[in-house]
Amino acid sequence: MTASSAAPVPSEKGAEVGRRIGVGLMYGLWKPRVLGAWRVPATGPVIYAVNHAHNIDGPMVMGVAPRPTHFLIKKEAFVGPLGRFLTGIGQLKVDRHSTDRAAIGQALGVLADGGVLGIFPEGTRGEGDFASLRAGLAYFAVRGGAPIVPVAVLGSTDRPGRLIKALPPLRSRVDVVFGDPFEAGDGSGRRTRKALDEATERIQKQLTAHLENARRLTGR
Repeated sequence: MTASSAAPVPSEKGAEVGRRIGVGLMYGLWKPRVLGAWRVPATGPVIYAVNHAHNIDGPMVMGVAPRPTHFLIKKEAFVGPLGRFLTGIGQLKVDRHSTDRAAIGQALGVLADGGVLGIFPEGTRGEGDFASLRAGLAYFAVRGGAPIVPVAVLGSTDRPGRLIKALPPLRSRVDVVFGDPFEAGDGSGRRTRKALDEATERIQKQLTAHLENARRLTGR
């Protein structure tokens, strides 16, 4: 399926608006410390593989990343005004419980246009340790010909805030560590189930190593 036969590919302009909003909110409410942002390729398709332990992890990356990001976000979040807002800032709605061809087409369209796709490869919010990866990340990396940049968000779950328990304490430090980009495939261009399984295994090793390094760097 091509992106043109699915929903329209979100514009980078919308994602840039989202990035600017994220800058104001994240730096206004917390104290992000960003390490390694210079590692993100300045142009061309890129996939951010982000660990996911807290709801603010996505907005945090969106606000501190050097390029506007289109995140794949569960469709349950696209309700009412929030849904319209997320669509307006270039985010992608995905049904996690089926083969969402519209979302797949949009995501591949973002990469074909040389944009940045944000993915939580663990699928759902959890320990944020990359212990369980879904095959979707490997598929998009191999099919879209995009390098993966591992991103570790640390500190968002250290302790609950006093005013709003569901958020980290206001003005607390949250570390965002970008790693070196790497290719998921083996260079053959194969997209068989076996090739994607092997790519997923390579990706998991890279992401786990990056997370361990990020924890050493930040002391988290």
